[in-house]
Amino acid sequence: MSRLILLNKPYGVLCQFTDQAGRATLKDCVPVPGVYAAGRLDTDSEGLLLLTNDGLLQHRIADPRHKLAKAYVVQVEGEPDETALTRLRAGLDLGDFHSRPCEANTVAEPDWLWPRDPPVRFRKSVPTSWLEIVLREGKNRQVRRMTAKVGFPTLRLIRVAIGPWRLEGLLPGQWRELDVAGRGAVPYKPHKRSGK
Repeated sequence: MSRLILLNKPYGVLCQFTDQAGRATLKDCVPVPGVYAAGRLDTDSEGLLLLTNDGLLQHRIADPRHKLAKAYVVQVEGEPDETALTRLRAGLDLGDFHSRPCEANTVAEPDWLWPRDPPVRFRKSVPTSWLEIVLREGKNRQVRRMTAKVGFPTLRLIRVAIGPWRLEGLLPGQWRELDVAGRGAVPYKPHKRSGK
């Protein structure tokens, strides 16, 4: 029977089930045999990760040709202006590839946000801001590379949606299972812009 699991991957957890160095892995969060991650999140990123035992579903979720939207809320150093947001939206030359056009808007700090352990480093002289970025591709460390390219390094990155599946209601390390048809999945709607 096919399974689909939504996990809120905590900061510091490797996106694999084993590690020779004894670091935290998905096995510490989801003690379900035979499921594998459909896509990845970096160790220092948090949020929605989908796991399944269905190879075709795993491929459909992870393959960029299917263009499933992936939405992130991102805390950045500094206060991006409209010029920086326009550059993000248009796509950027990141050296080894050119990012596709995306959605990028300033948003208020999420009111549902949990504290991160360890906390994000703060500098009194440098403000931080929150962005919502929606991609239809997923290259290695792409969001971090994009925000750095426009001069606003990422401090914290949380994936909140993949296609119709949302993080909503899951705390770090929590997971829930849906049927493979996706009943119970809620379409993702971007947040309204903040007043900036």
